[in-house]
Amino acid sequence: MGAEEKTNKARSAVSQSADSVGNAVDEAKESRTVRVVARSGFVALGLIHILIGSIALEVALGASGGQADESGAVAQLAATPGGVVLLWAGLIASGALALYMATNAVMGWSGGSSKPWLNRLKAAGLAVVFAVVAVTFGSFALSRPSNSSEKSRSASADLMSSAPGTVFLVVIGVALLAAAGTYIFLGITRKYEKNLTGKPPGVLGDAFTVFGVVGYCAKGVALGAVGLLILIATAAHDPSQQGGLDAALKAFLKQPFGGLVLGFVSVGLMAYGVYSLVRSRYQRL
Repeated sequence: MGAEEKTNKARSAVSQSADSVGNAVDEAKESRTVRVVARSGFVALGLIHILIGSIALEVALGASGGQADESGAVAQLAATPGGVVLLWAGLIASGALALYMATNAVMGWSGGSSKPWLNRLKAAGLAVVFAVVAVTFGSFALSRPSNSSEKSRSASADLMSSAPGTVFLVVIGVALLAAAGTYIFLGITRKYEKNLTGKPPGVLGDAFTVFGVVGYCAKGVALGAVGLLILIATAAHDPSQQGGLDAALKAFLKQPFGGLVLGFVSVGLMAYGVYSLVRSRYQRL
């Protein structure tokens, strides 16, 4: 047997193995159980946004409030009766959806767009989002609660200690501003509906649309505030100014009419949460 023939056989074996793995993954993704668990990840995301919005609204109304970010929201869940069960359920649901979207990013996803690369990018972005949510649930479920604000400041301090790290922070800030603009654009134009297979009938459907539009716009404003805060902290070389979503939302209070703006964003984040709860039924997977 010649060297070329051996090479061809090896390539054929590798190709067959890859096809087998791909078929197995596709079969798993089509499993009703897997899809139900993956869809429940949107329920977990919805609960987190509702809680973040409620905490931020308390702050806007003058109450001391808590930590208006993922850690604060999950901490509230942990403090409720049956909180441990909710934490593990959130971890499993978010982790399953993160893995589901990661496979879509690698193997392709319909994603609502005619451009395959854009669908893969969307899937990768969602995989990262739900992986972060899963890690937050997991840290509390394992009784090792994390503080998102402190982690943001610590990571920023480490990155600011080097020139490449500083550049990376600028890239993150600009990327968040771009994401903010995208969310607002999707909300205003309702193009996010391309990722849905439908919506509830009648008045419930109209309400679902309103929650989606308001929620996407508010989430865009919140992401923009986080990105802007990162750029400001990086320019000042002061990591203490960077505290993630919690610091970004509370920074609104330092601006004229900041209470009203924070109130709108808070209600909008809760609207996004309600939208995500219903979205779990209609999201294109």
